[in-house]
Amino acid sequence: MRIMGLDYGSKTVGVAISDALCLTAQGIETIQRKEENKLRKTLARIETLIKEYEVDKIVLGFPKHMNNDIGDRAEKSLAFKDMLERRTGLEVIMWDERLTTVEAERTLIESNVRREERKKYVDKIAAIFILQGYLDSVYLKK
Repeated sequence: MRIMGLDYGSKTVGVAISDALCLTAQGIETIQRKEENKLRKTLARIETLIKEYEVDKIVLGFPKHMNNDIGDRAEKSLAFKDMLERRTGLEVIMWDERLTTVEAERTLIESNVRREERKKYVDKIAAIFILQGYLDSVYLKK
Protein backbone atom coordinates (compact mmCIF):
# COMPACT_ATOMS: atom_id res chain seq x y z
CA MET A 1 0.00 0.00 0.00
CA ARG A 2 1.26 3.45 -0.90
CA ILE A 3 -0.28 6.85 -0.35
CA MET A 4 -0.01 9.80 -2.73
CA GLY A 5 0.28 13.36 -1.47
CA LEU A 6 -0.78 16.27 -3.70
CA ASP A 7 -0.21 20.01 -3.43
CA TYR A 8 -2.83 21.42 -5.82
CA GLY A 9 -2.09 24.89 -7.15
CA SER A 10 -3.46 27.13 -9.87
CA LYS A 11 -0.88 26.02 -12.47
CA THR A 12 0.96 23.12 -10.83
CA VAL A 13 0.39 20.00 -8.77
CA GLY A 14 3.22 18.82 -6.55
CA VAL A 15 3.28 15.03 -6.15
CA ALA A 16 4.75 12.89 -3.36
CA ILE A 17 4.49 9.15 -2.69
CA SER A 18 4.91 7.22 0.55
CA ASP A 19 7.22 4.26 0.90
CA ALA A 20 5.53 0.84 1.13
CA LEU A 21 5.53 0.97 4.95
CA CYS A 22 3.91 4.44 4.98
CA LEU A 23 6.72 5.90 7.08
CA THR A 24 8.26 8.46 4.72
CA ALA A 25 7.18 10.68 1.85
CA GLN A 26 9.31 11.20 -1.26
CA GLY A 27 8.79 13.88 -3.88
CA ILE A 28 8.05 12.50 -7.34
CA GLU A 29 7.37 15.44 -9.65
CA THR A 30 5.58 18.69 -10.27
CA ILE A 31 2.85 18.50 -12.90
CA GLN A 32 2.60 21.72 -14.93
CA ARG A 33 -0.34 23.07 -16.88
CA LYS A 34 -0.85 26.21 -18.93
CA GLU A 35 -4.28 27.16 -17.62
CA GLU A 36 -5.87 26.66 -14.22
CA ASN A 37 -9.05 24.97 -15.48
CA LYS A 38 -7.32 22.63 -17.96
CA LEU A 39 -7.16 19.50 -15.82
CA ARG A 40 -7.58 16.59 -18.25
CA LYS A 41 -3.85 15.99 -18.74
CA THR A 42 -3.15 16.63 -15.05
CA LEU A 43 -5.69 14.00 -14.00
CA ALA A 44 -4.37 11.56 -16.62
CA ARG A 45 -0.83 11.99 -15.28
CA ILE A 46 -2.01 11.43 -11.71
CA GLU A 47 -3.80 8.24 -12.82
CA THR A 48 -0.58 7.02 -14.48
CA LEU A 49 1.38 7.65 -11.27
CA ILE A 50 -1.30 5.89 -9.20
CA LYS A 51 -0.90 2.75 -11.32
CA GLU A 52 2.89 2.99 -11.45
CA TYR A 53 3.27 3.31 -7.66
CA GLU A 54 0.26 1.14 -6.74
CA VAL A 55 -1.40 3.91 -4.75
CA ASP A 56 -4.57 3.14 -2.84
CA LYS A 57 -5.21 6.46 -1.07
CA ILE A 58 -4.63 10.15 -1.84
CA VAL A 59 -3.94 12.98 0.61
CA LEU A 60 -4.75 16.38 -0.89
CA GLY A 61 -3.57 19.63 0.64
CA PHE A 62 -6.42 21.78 1.97
CA PRO A 63 -5.37 25.46 1.89
CA LYS A 64 -7.47 27.00 4.64
CA HIS A 65 -6.90 30.57 5.80
CA MET A 66 -4.97 31.08 9.02
CA ASN A 67 -8.28 31.85 10.81
CA ASN A 68 -9.61 28.46 9.61
CA ASP A 69 -11.94 29.98 6.99
CA ILE A 70 -12.34 28.31 3.61
CA GLY A 71 -11.57 30.64 0.72
CA ASP A 72 -11.54 30.39 -3.07
CA ARG A 73 -8.39 28.25 -3.23
CA ALA A 74 -9.83 25.76 -0.71
CA GLU A 75 -13.11 25.59 -2.67
CA LYS A 76 -11.12 24.74 -5.81
CA SER A 77 -9.26 22.05 -3.87
CA LEU A 78 -12.57 20.51 -2.77
CA ALA A 79 -13.76 20.47 -6.40
CA PHE A 80 -10.45 18.81 -7.39
CA LYS A 81 -11.01 16.22 -4.63
CA ASP A 82 -14.39 15.35 -6.16
CA MET A 83 -12.80 15.00 -9.61
CA LEU A 84 -10.06 12.74 -8.24
CA GLU A 85 -12.53 10.50 -6.42
CA ARG A 86 -14.77 10.13 -9.47
CA ARG A 87 -11.89 9.52 -11.84
CA THR A 88 -9.73 7.20 -9.70
CA GLY A 89 -12.24 5.57 -7.35
CA LEU A 90 -9.78 6.15 -4.49
CA GLU A 91 -10.41 7.77 -1.13
CA VAL A 92 -9.13 11.37 -1.07
CA ILE A 93 -8.35 12.83 2.35
CA MET A 94 -8.19 16.60 2.75
CA TRP A 95 -5.17 17.62 4.85
CA ASP A 96 -4.55 21.06 6.33
CA GLU A 97 -1.66 22.49 4.36
CA ARG A 98 -1.31 25.88 6.04
CA LEU A 99 2.29 27.08 5.86
CA THR A 100 3.59 24.06 3.90
CA THR A 101 4.63 26.29 0.98
CA VAL A 102 6.37 28.65 3.41
CA GLU A 103 8.12 25.66 5.01
CA ALA A 104 9.10 24.35 1.56
CA GLU A 105 10.53 27.76 0.59
CA ARG A 106 12.48 27.93 3.85
CA THR A 107 13.88 24.44 3.26
CA LEU A 108 15.06 25.42 -0.22
CA ILE A 109 16.64 28.64 1.07
CA GLU A 110 18.44 26.76 3.84
CA SER A 111 19.66 24.29 1.22
CA ASN A 112 21.13 27.22 -0.77
CA VAL A 113 18.90 26.64 -3.78
CA ARG A 114 19.01 29.70 -6.01
CA ARG A 115 15.85 31.81 -6.23
CA GLU A 116 15.34 31.00 -9.94
CA GLU A 117 15.51 27.27 -9.20
CA ARG A 118 13.15 27.26 -6.20
CA LYS A 119 9.99 27.49 -8.34
CA LYS A 120 10.83 24.11 -9.88
CA TYR A 121 10.84 22.37 -6.51
CA VAL A 122 8.58 24.22 -4.09
CA ASP A 123 5.31 22.42 -4.99
CA LYS A 124 6.90 18.98 -4.88
CA ILE A 125 8.43 19.74 -1.48
CA ALA A 126 5.10 21.12 -0.22
CA ALA A 127 3.49 17.81 -1.31
CA ILE A 128 6.13 15.97 0.74
CA PHE A 129 5.27 18.05 3.83
CA ILE A 130 1.53 17.46 3.31
CA LEU A 131 1.95 13.70 2.97
CA GLN A 132 4.53 13.41 5.76
CA GLY A 133 2.22 15.31 8.12
CA TYR A 134 -0.56 12.85 7.35
CA LEU A 135 1.71 9.80 7.69
CA ASP A 136 3.08 11.00 11.02
CA SER A 137 -0.39 11.68 12.43
CA VAL A 138 -1.83 8.32 11.38
CA TYR A 139 1.03 5.83 11.47
CA LEU A 140 3.13 7.12 14.38
CA LYS A 141 0.16 6.80 16.73
CA LYS A 142 0.11 3.01 16.36
